[in-house]
Amino acid sequence: MIEFVDTHTHLFVTEFDEDRRDAVQRALDAGVTKLCLPSITLESVPAINAMCEEFPGVCYPMLGLHPTELGDNYKATLDTMYSLLKNDGRYIAVGEVGLDFYWDDTRKKEQFDAFDTQIAWAAELGLPLAIHSRSAFNELYDMMEAHRSKGLTGVFHCFSGSEEEARKLLSFDGFYLGIGGVATYKKSTLPSVLKNVPLERIVLETDSPYLPPVPFRGKRNDSSYVPYIAEFLAGVYGCTVHDVARITTSNANNLFPKLCK
Repeated sequence: MIEFVDTHTHLFVTEFDEDRRDAVQRALDAGVTKLCLPSITLESVPAINAMCEEFPGVCYPMLGLHPTELGDNYKATLDTMYSLLKNDGRYIAVGEVGLDFYWDDTRKKEQFDAFDTQIAWAAELGLPLAIHSRSAFNELYDMMEAHRSKGLTGVFHCFSGSEEEARKLLSFDGFYLGIGGVATYKKSTLPSVLKNVPLERIVLETDSPYLPPVPFRGKRNDSSYVPYIAEFLAGVYGCTVHDVARITTSNANNLFPKLCK
């Protein structure tokens, strides 16, 4: 049986309130046997934990504060999250964290501070990072460069950049590119970029309910769509879907060691 890992899915959000259990079952039926759930806010944590308790060995939680969700009290939120991470061993990664200047670049200082703080958690606790970056590549790279010596690992979630950006990000050992539905879009440049990226440095993701792959554009994304992404990548790499599944699942297990426990 082909087995996939969805390394980034938000099945805990309200868009799945009517069919969450069915969504998990659809994923399992499609061979997507592990679902990694990154938090966005502190308020999302109970829903994530509830899913992981209901579906042990299938759903795995991450904990982090998304860069677009920094409230006025973000430092207090970070303190609470750090306490949870330090005292609860269930979390497989620090995420979803990073930088996002697409909609609002007026709080760069706060975003830098929050990201730097969460990078420090990952270094201290030996956890990988699930990194979000939008309209912030140079700033992201500079921050990661400042921490290069700390032995960090992680994934650059929803990568859609250039060949040069891929090269620079993969200069960080232990990091992978998260590839999802965007790769399948007609105007995407990812197919040509990925020809210069080893499959051994890629993990699969959906980011559901967002960014569904072709042929589901315009609809709610679903973790069961991972095989469509894998099939597309098989065409890019000139290999079989089995090869994509085997290699990317191995990559995910290496990235998130707690998936194997």
